[in-house]
Amino acid sequence: MAKRDYYEVLSVGRNAGEAEIKKAYRQMALKYHPDKNPGDAAAEEKFKEAAEAYDVLSDPQKKANYDKFGHEGMRGGGGFNQGGFNMDDIFSQFGDIFGGGFAGSRQQGRTTKGSNLRIKVKLTLEEIAAGVTKKIKVMKLVAAEGVKYGTCSTCRGTGQVRRVTNTILGQMQTTSACPTCQGSGKSITDVPKGADHNGLKREEEVISIDIPAGVEDGMQLSMRGKGNAAPFGGINGDLIVLIEEEEHADLKRNGKNLHYDLFVNFADAAMGNTVEVPIIGGKARIKVDPGTQGGRIIRLKGKGLPSVEGYGAGDQLVTINIWTPQKLTSDEKTMLEKMRQSGNFAPQPTKKDKGFFEQVKDMFS
Repeated sequence: MAKRDYYEVLSVGRNAGEAEIKKAYRQMALKYHPDKNPGDAAAEEKFKEAAEAYDVLSDPQKKANYDKFGHEGMRGGGGFNQGGFNMDDIFSQFGDIFGGGFAGSRQQGRTTKGSNLRIKVKLTLEEIAAGVTKKIKVMKLVAAEGVKYGTCSTCRGTGQVRRVTNTILGQMQTTSACPTCQGSGKSITDVPKGADHNGLKREEEVISIDIPAGVEDGMQLSMRGKGNAAPFGGINGDLIVLIEEEEHADLKRNGKNLHYDLFVNFADAAMGNTVEVPIIGGKARIKVDPGTQGGRIIRLKGKGLPSVEGYGAGDQLVTINIWTPQKLTSDEKTMLEKMRQSGNFAPQPTKKDKGFFEQVKDMFS
């Protein structure tokens, strides 16, 4: 079943600000909270759907990816359903937005989350055109085996500490996450050899990353739960994958379209010929018509890059350039001199002659 648009889920416009998005999520979460709708599977699904939408739209980077690439920009774990996100994750988020303490019996204390990892992945145009799976080695924090836990003595397992402050308006009570256990309500009583004080150790892991076709340089993919482990048995952080596009030897990219400069000699331009040009994954033969002028653009439809959102592919634009020799023999000079004196070789611009940008505009108008 296709995912609904996140803005539609929260009933906000695409220009909605942080405060409006937060308010809309709060209303949805209150309406469909499982404690208010016991046994209602449909309400629970709407609760999860709203939480997923808020997770993306409240994060500037995820929101930017979503606005640009849609749900495809969330591939690799950008959404809850793809990265093992469970109800504890939602209630952790839910507690944050409501100021803590709302989740009731579902959560004792506050679930901790590990830090994110960030890596760069270089891709060729060929890999971008087809989509690719990359196996990457990363050093990350993982939970050590044999860690033993007890109850935090500071918060007595609640994960929260309360402070009473005297103000001119009287006493004010505030609640915050316990600084000793980071809101988990736990303490570590036994740390195995090789682990740090949080019961974590650093290990190498090979992670398989599915990269969709059509990604662009600078795009970030988020793999939920593939980052560093959290202390006290909390939620793993995310792995942020930054896409770097390697420069192609012949082709230049402009969005979904590719560009190639084809140099032909004067004879081919004047009399016509069939030549080969490089394309992604091989070569294509194109016809240079007799009398072709420099600057003409030939469009190879569908030979560009696919849309990351799955909306077709771009084109490859081939610009014809007339190659002028820099060294001539005496016979060549004599021949060219005769051609120069012929009226047929005098420039004869017509109204049909157009520059590069005018040709491109015509192609896509």
